[in-house]
Amino acid sequence: MSKPYYVKFETPKDLVNAVYEAVRLAKQSGRVRKGTNETTKAIERGSSRLVVIAEDVEPPEVVAHLPILCDERNAAYVFVPSKQQLGTSLGIDVGSAAATILDAGEAQNIVEQVVDSIANMKGNKKG
Repeated sequence: MSKPYYVKFETPKDLVNAVYEAVRLAKQSGRVRKGTNETTKAIERGSSRLVVIAEDVEPPEVVAHLPILCDERNAAYVFVPSKQQLGTSLGIDVGSAAATILDAGEAQNIVEQVVDSIANMKGNKKG
């Protein structure tokens, strides 16, 4: 299956696992927002540390604006393959199309590594 049109870059599997772990830790010790609307508001307010966007969202238009908004606001974002797994990391029983970490809490180091990795990947790719 090909990636949806809004996915701007491929996230390596080890980075995906780190993102899920960062979301889980931030949920316990920091602050996260879940869902597309909450994520959009956090980006617009400039309070997002890391935006996580699921790749398996139907219809894709639900989250297609997020990478564009993140680029405009210089917010770090990353794609994960499963909205169900993202929901599990957030501690909810349903999938989540998007989430954002506002305060990383104990996940601070992981979030910084993920943000650095994303910056390197985007820097190496013309897009």
